Amino acid sequence: MTLLGDYWLRHDRHLSSAGLIDLLCEFGISRSSARAAMNRLLRRGVVEVRKAGRQTFYRLAAQAAERVSEGARRIAAFGLDPNWDGHWTVVAFSVPEDRRDSRHLLRSRLRWFGFAPLYDAVWVSASATAADAQAVLKELDIVTATVLRGTTDLTADRSPLAAWDLDALAEVYASFIEETRPLLQEALAGQVTPQHALIARTRLMDTYRRFPGIDPGLPSDHMPSGWPRDEARSLFTQAYNALGPLAETRVKQIMGAYDEDAAAQARFQSVD
Repeated sequence: MTLLGDYWLRHDRHLSSAGLIDLLCEFGISRSSARAAMNRLLRRGVVEVRKAGRQTFYRLAAQAAERVSEGARRIAAFGLDPNWDGHWTVVAFSVPEDRRDSRHLLRSRLRWFGFAPLYDAVWVSASATAADAQAVLKELDIVTATVLRGTTDLTADRSPLAAWDLDALAEVYASFIEETRPLLQEALAGQVTPQHALIARTRLMDTYRRFPGIDPGLPSDHMPSGWPRDEARSLFTQAYNALGPLAETRVKQIMGAYDEDAAAQARFQSVD
């Protein structure tokens, strides 16, 4: 998903499965596991398939492509410290036991939009809108839920910030910063090969993309002193963009062995 979204998001074309499998092999994934992963995405409706003789081609399904675009917009905007009006969006829900799968999907989608559980069935967010929450509920056909907007005192004994483990999150940020800083230095010094750039850049995104779902998203002056989000965002943005051209080169090298047109159309996406 990350590879398709990063290099071919704006191109409505099918891509050689052999080329995609070779791309996955760059990450130490076996060919059999890569094929199994593609088949799982196909069964889930994430990708569409086209066959031409003995060759197989895939592309992102329209809904999946929109999800990737939505995620890219959230990642690009995350940490920009927008003005906060002091309002929280609250979702209170009750999903019956016989719809356990829907309950799991609801929690997963709410977390993706920046919600966290203040109580088991009461989730809060400072960054998501009521429309975001209503869209998730409609998508999953959950009618036993209420969406509220309101304000509260952040100094209260049980403020909405209690929904997040800020100490644990600060440690995750610190680990990310420690790993990303030398990677950026290597990239800027020209010490990264195209293969290393592709691997490091993809893993960088897979790590950083989690932060919008686990950080409260409040402006820095509402967070603990020295909150590391700004430094993490700066390092991510610089490293991700700096690695882009070399990673694109490696993608073109691999895909070019199977489809020169697809290779020519590969374009890395920058955070900008």
